Amino acid sequence: MTPTTRRRRAALITGAVAISASLALVPTVASAATPAEVAENGGAARSIDDSTQVLLDSVKGGPAKNVILLIGDGMGDSEITSARNYAYGAGGQLPGIDALPLTGQYTTYSLYRDGANKGKPDYVPDSAATGSAWATGTKTYDNAISVDIDGVPQDTLLEIAKANGKKTGNVSTAELQDATPAVQAAHVAARSCYGPDSVTQCGADALDQGGLGSISEQIIGTRADVTLGGGAASFTQTARAGQWQGETLFDQAADRGYQIVRDAAGLGALAAADQTAPVLGTFTDGNFPTRFAATTATVGGADLAPQTCTPNPQRLSTDLSLRSLTEKSIDLLDTGDAGFFLQVEGASIDKRDHSADACGQIGEVLDLDEAVRAALDFAIADGDTMVIVTADHAHTSQIVDSTPPATLSTALTTVDGTTMKIAYGTAAAGGSQQHTGSQLRVAGYGPGAGNVVGLIDQTDNFFTIANALELDRDLDGLSADATISGPTEVAPDSEFTVSAAGLGGDRQVRAVLDAGDGSDPVDLGLVDVVDGTVTVSATAPAEAGTAMVTLTGVQSGLSLSAVVAVVDGAVVPDPTATPSPGDPSATPTDPAGVVPGGDDGSAGGAGGAGTAGSGPLAFTGSEALPALLLALMLVASGAVLVARRRRQQQQQLASANGDLGPQL
Repeated sequence: MTPTTRRRRAALITGAVAISASLALVPTVASAATPAEVAENGGAARSIDDSTQVLLDSVKGGPAKNVILLIGDGMGDSEITSARNYAYGAGGQLPGIDALPLTGQYTTYSLYRDGANKGKPDYVPDSAATGSAWATGTKTYDNAISVDIDGVPQDTLLEIAKANGKKTGNVSTAELQDATPAVQAAHVAARSCYGPDSVTQCGADALDQGGLGSISEQIIGTRADVTLGGGAASFTQTARAGQWQGETLFDQAADRGYQIVRDAAGLGALAAADQTAPVLGTFTDGNFPTRFAATTATVGGADLAPQTCTPNPQRLSTDLSLRSLTEKSIDLLDTGDAGFFLQVEGASIDKRDHSADACGQIGEVLDLDEAVRAALDFAIADGDTMVIVTADHAHTSQIVDSTPPATLSTALTTVDGTTMKIAYGTAAAGGSQQHTGSQLRVAGYGPGAGNVVGLIDQTDNFFTIANALELDRDLDGLSADATISGPTEVAPDSEFTVSAAGLGGDRQVRAVLDAGDGSDPVDLGLVDVVDGTVTVSATAPAEAGTAMVTLTGVQSGLSLSAVVAVVDGAVVPDPTATPSPGDPSATPTDPAGVVPGGDDGSAGGAGGAGTAGSGPLAFTGSEALPALLLALMLVASGAVLVARRRRQQQQQLASANGDLGPQL
């Protein structure tokens, strides 16, 4: 075999066309450049041999236990190519982005919201509409965050995955309120509705206007297990309405059980993240500083001496790089249970492209590439994880041959030792360069990733991921069999609790106490549902009689009610089991009875959905807390055993195969 042939085979392998558990694929090193033999016949070929079988071997049917979706905001083909040329050479490869074996293209157009063209294609989209498309499967208008063109909220992948018992994560180098992270955690008509102080921007979506609240407030309520990025400034704002009125959003999050981290040390100290103690990590007030210092293009700039990108002294420490945040998120989410969904965004490719900053955008592509590499390394070792890498929309930068006479341009010296000219022609100096409407690369690896191949639409990503994870999208149905339990009797003025379980489709419940004496019901507030369960505290009326606690699922609308007797001298709740629906004794005045939620006498919410007071969790009084604690202990013990067995298997595999080094 000639040296040239050996080099061609190495390039093929490095390109990650062949993928299997037994094949080690080593990523290109940072010093790589186009091979010296590139001028020979076939010297530039990346896949000179028949790759049919190895491509077939890379296709693995679903389902997948985990999905990691990585988004390069504004990362069109030109942005990928310029980063590759600069850091690895025209004949080189990006170790992460270029390593995914299955590739396709997808269309990204948005829709017009109103007027004569309502519902018709808007060919150049923004990050809000495009993010909403893959997050919900529904195309919408520019500026919309996971609502359709009529403003109706659409369930997101993160919300659906959480309702199905998956752990969830949302990571970005932008403000967490920015469009791409926001589309997984909020539903607002305008993407600029960042926090409670965004009064004009939020409009009817504001809490004090009866809406769901600002993006920051909804992020807290969505309660992903891990949320990491920038945007701390919005969380320092104070709620204007609701039960946390007057508190900052950071204080509200802490009240609701979040672990708040603000620096690398705090992030590194985290050992666990779950629904009991989710993580909210914000490491900058705004967006993250970029990897490279800016090189703003100018008219005629590409005729000047070529530049070399230099490190940005303001960049965060490497333990807060996108790769580090991705690795930490995976560690916190991969707990050996039902799996996870994680979205990771490299945000400032777009932002630096808007600013005609070639080095800025190149550095952010390289940052994302490192995060992709980390995700792939995990997926290969795990064997049950799908990785998808794509972008939201294309952007304006172009690699050009000669300096444009009237538009902005920059010249850079690449690792090949030659000059690459990049031009920006959609805005004048100081303006914001435009998005473009081109289709985009989408690439995948792992179970179910074959569905990215060919020409698809951005909304297909939603279905590819939902189907791979086998998600039940009927969130109302996931709460339909919820049960409620409470004490049979309580003493006047005493504290008591009512619990509900099986509320998988709800993230919060609204709790109300009816004293049964004709007075106005008491609002017990909004209470977070944790792993499908919720416990609400109430104070019994001062007079003997009956009281009723009603829990209404905020997302499903399911209504569950429990009646308790207020009895002088009651000390210990009667452990009588809650009657099942249809039991003649389960009347509105029956102690511990379940009051039907439907007009037809069926228990539950709208349309009689749901069965309250039946099943293994229909305990009352003193039985409820021990039973719930026992269930949680069993779940936790099982998770520990699964994780331990998984680590043992990985250690055995590593011992048998030796250290394979970076793969794919």
